[in-house]
Amino acid sequence: MKVVAFNGSPHQEGNTYHAIKLATDELEKEGIETEIVHVGNKKIRGCTACGYCAKERNERCVFDDEVNEWIQKMKEADGIILGSPVHYAAMAGTMKSFLDRAFFVASVNGGMLRHKAGAAVVAVRRSGGVATFSQLNNYINYSEMVMPTSNYWNIIHGMNPGEALQDGEGVQIMRVLGKNMAWVMKLVENGKGAVNEPEAEDKIFTNFVR
Repeated sequence: MKVVAFNGSPHQEGNTYHAIKLATDELEKEGIETEIVHVGNKKIRGCTACGYCAKERNERCVFDDEVNEWIQKMKEADGIILGSPVHYAAMAGTMKSFLDRAFFVASVNGGMLRHKAGAAVVAVRRSGGVATFSQLNNYINYSEMVMPTSNYWNIIHGMNPGEALQDGEGVQIMRVLGKNMAWVMKLVENGKGAVNEPEAEDKIFTNFVR
């Protein structure tokens, strides 16, 4: 099994990276391969609502950049971690641009991420961590993913790169998350063929203004 983690911080090895790494270290101890993809330092434009991905259904966004490569990594993975720092009580802009496009493509191509394990982690200096955590979780919930949990919200505190490792509770949160994610992934894997997967339903859209 494999987990791909996306680091939405502009800093390659800032506190978001350390939060992700704490979780992926536990996954690797359980024999699960991990990969960390650095998103936050790329030039990723946002979704323009052009509808190309819904029309073509070729698992691609019309903009031919790294996002299409990352979509395939998500498709091939058994689990996905979304990590972001906090910018003005919200996720980093580049991370949101990536997630909007990638998850839209996934949703209109047969629910590519359905029943994969998905978790979010947040690194914050002081405030806005819960708001950012909630934003990231929205993508996971919408995609019918399976969400492992920890013993508190998946938020770690620190300002300068590496300071988050001094947050004892935050470090434990990420470790527990990694252990629980490995457990959930193994339950899903061992349940294949033994427990019937619920049939996917076509999405119903209700528009309030016609």
